[in-house]
Formats: sequence, C-alpha cells, structure tokens
Amino acid sequence: MGKGDRKTLRGKTYRGSYGNSRAHVAKPAVAGAKPTVTKPAAAKKAAPKKKSA
Repeated sequence: MGKGDRKTLRGKTYRGSYGNSRAHVAKPAVAGAKPTVTKPAAAKKAAPKKKSA
C-alpha cells in the first residue's frame, strides 16, 4: 500500500494514471473567457436509390 499500489491515490499519483481513486477533474474555467462551442458532426445523406425499369 504505497507507490506501487495501483488501487490507492498515492499509487495513481505515482503512475500518473486516473481512476476511481483519483478521478480526473477538469480545470476550472477562466473568468471572462469565451465558452467553446462544439458543432455536431455533419450527417452524410445517403445517395438516392436508382429506380429500376
């Protein structure tokens, strides 16, 4: 139960990984900064089906 233990906070910190013991918390937003806007991916339309004679 120390640096080598992958299930504890100290072990996660030592290894530089994240998990239940060391959840990754996003950095707080800077005051006055513009919020990032993510556009949804453009959906491709299916090619029109050819009519059979």
